[in-house]
Amino acid sequence: MNLLQAAILGIIEGVTEFLPVSSTGHLILAARALGLSQTEFLKTFEIIIQCGAILSVIVLYWRSLLVNLEVLKRVLVAFFPTAVLGFTFYRIIRHFLMASSQVVLWSMFIGGICIIVFESFHRERDDDLEDLSAIPYRTSFLIGLFQSVAMIPGVSRSAATIVGGLILGLKRKTIVEFSFLLAVPTMLAATGLDLVKNVDQFSVMQVYILSIGFLISFFSALVGVKFLLSYIKKHSFVSFGIYRITLALLFWFFLCIGL
Repeated sequence: MNLLQAAILGIIEGVTEFLPVSSTGHLILAARALGLSQTEFLKTFEIIIQCGAILSVIVLYWRSLLVNLEVLKRVLVAFFPTAVLGFTFYRIIRHFLMASSQVVLWSMFIGGICIIVFESFHRERDDDLEDLSAIPYRTSFLIGLFQSVAMIPGVSRSAATIVGGLILGLKRKTIVEFSFLLAVPTMLAATGLDLVKNVDQFSVMQVYILSIGFLISFFSALVGVKFLLSYIKKHSFVSFGIYRITLALLFWFFLCIGL
């Protein structure tokens, strides 16, 4: 991987991390389009640059995470299912699921259909929960279970948590912000686990490439977060569902013709 490729992947990660389109899926597909092999370093790169995107949430929402203890407790409860399942299935996720473009494409395609169908029936109610600090712990835990589905590349952590929160009776803006916050412990844990297992394999140049991807992902994510918060004020997620389906079909087409 060269610096230009690292920069491209950093931009893709930052822009897509908080959108319901699967940043991991985009990174895997983008790496294939750039002619990069799914090496152990690339898999680590794809995980670590997500931490750059997560840093943008810490910058924007540090008060909710560090000052509001009630919100923090609910975030940690929601994080627990993913922590347990992610640690348990780490090897399967890294060595099998993340190595398969077909898993990503099917997840993108089916996920897009699910988003469109869900948005066709879902209607926000006046009594839906709006206060982050008042989310019941049971609801937080269930949101965490929804997030766990996103361990399958292409599902989208953001989509899983947002749809789960809407089903459980949270207002759209509330679950979107909760999804932002939940990303922090989730991705920090994923990055930490990966570094512990693989850091001794990196060369100095690879550390430099990781740093470039990390920084670019951070700045791109600031744009992505602000875009999504503005977008949900007037739109549903149907367009993201259509995008996911279209992207999967395009990749299948190019795979069929051998490009």
